[in-house]
This record gives sequence, C-alpha cells and structure tokens, in this order.
Amino acid sequence: MTETTAFHTNILTLFPEMFPGTLGQSLAGKALEARKWSLNTVNIRDFTQDLHKTVDDTPYGGGAGMVMRPDIIEKALLSLPRTGRKIYMSPRGKTLTQSYAEELAKEPCLTVLCGRYEGVDQRLLDAYDFEELSIGDYVLSGGEPAAIIMLDACIRLLPGVMGNTETVSEESFSNHNEGQLLEYPHYTKPAIWTDANGNDHAVPDVLTSGHHEKIKTWRHEKSLEITRLQRPDLINKDDK
Repeated sequence: MTETTAFHTNILTLFPEMFPGTLGQSLAGKALEARKWSLNTVNIRDFTQDLHKTVDDTPYGGGAGMVMRPDIIEKALLSLPRTGRKIYMSPRGKTLTQSYAEELAKEPCLTVLCGRYEGVDQRLLDAYDFEELSIGDYVLSGGEPAAIIMLDACIRLLPGVMGNTETVSEESFSNHNEGQLLEYPHYTKPAIWTDANGNDHAVPDVLTSGHHEKIKTWRHEKSLEITRLQRPDLINKDDK
C-alpha cells in the first residue's frame, strides 16, 4: 500500500494474511478506508534464497526451538522506503499502556516486527534499535495478535477516528483522566430493565436527574470506587 497517510504502519511478518484482520472492521476499518491510516505488510519469507524459504535456524548454545535469522529480517527491513519508529512485539518488552499508545499514535510511521518460534536474533534488534513491546505477562504463538491489539489501541486515538473526543479523555488509563482512574459504569435505555428472572434493575437516579454537576461527582466517585477495588496501584496518594 502506498504511504500517503499521517499514520503509516509497516508489518514484518511470516503471515501477512493475518492483516488487517480485526483492524479492517469497525472504527479501525472505516478509518483505513478513509485513509486516516495505512498499512503495508511484508512477508519475511519473500527475502529467503533457499528452496524451502527457511527463515530460522537452531540457537547457538543449544536449547529448544528455533530462532529467526537476522540476515533475512534485515533484507525485509531494508526493502522499506521508510521505517520510522521500530517495534518488536515481545513478551519481555515494556508493557503497553494507554500513555504508550498515545505516544505511538503521534508517530507518522511505525515498523512492527512480529516474531515466531523462540524469537528473533538479538543482533538484529540491537543493530536497528528495535523497541521491545509486550501486551501482557503471557506468551502468544506469535507477534501478530499482539501487533493487532497494539495498533487498535493507537488507531482509535487518531484524529477523526472516534466521533466524540470526550470519550477518549474519560476512558480508563487515559492521561486526561484524573489519576488514570478506571472508567465509571455506563447505563442506557430502558430506564428500568426487567431481566429474564423477573427482577427489575433501575438506572441510578442521579443519571436521570439532569443535574450535570451531581452526575460528574457521581461518576468520579464510582471511578474511585472501582479503581480502589480493581487497581489500587493507579490511585493518587491524595485519593486513597
């Protein structure tokens, strides 16, 4: 895909057919069609020279599994007209946060390397200054699902992707959300919902009162309550 957008992403992968995946649907998909961001997938196997298109080899020092070769990945990387900031999806990397996503969303170009097998030769990562980024304390079969999650977190922050800018500023972990609190509960119609067991559930009265200051206060109190319960580490000392 020709790069003509303010947010362009190159994906280095063994499975280009996995993209755009879910990024081609909903808000991200509409934004892709509207050229608010662009995507270029590069198949690393295209840069091999042997009959079997081998991209990996046994690790020096022994051990289980295979390691992706630096020379082949380098050829794929150097085929790009522009690389921008380079990210390697790795369970040992810095954990993705909302503030990290906000930072990456401001980059005009990202190149994302998706590893497989036991990972990528460290020399390639060092030589080309790849940042290692994790989406959590668990291991996936490859970097592609992690890359999709990371990009989804970034794309929704791009100008014009979300319809209401207040939605972003009030979300959990947002830097614009005081203390990075978790988001307050949401309710919609009907005002009284009767579940399948015949129990009535009413929307909190304050939300139907029309009193905006009371609603704002209630939402902040609920955010504090939920954050204290679920993620007390996020709360400012003054709020504890």
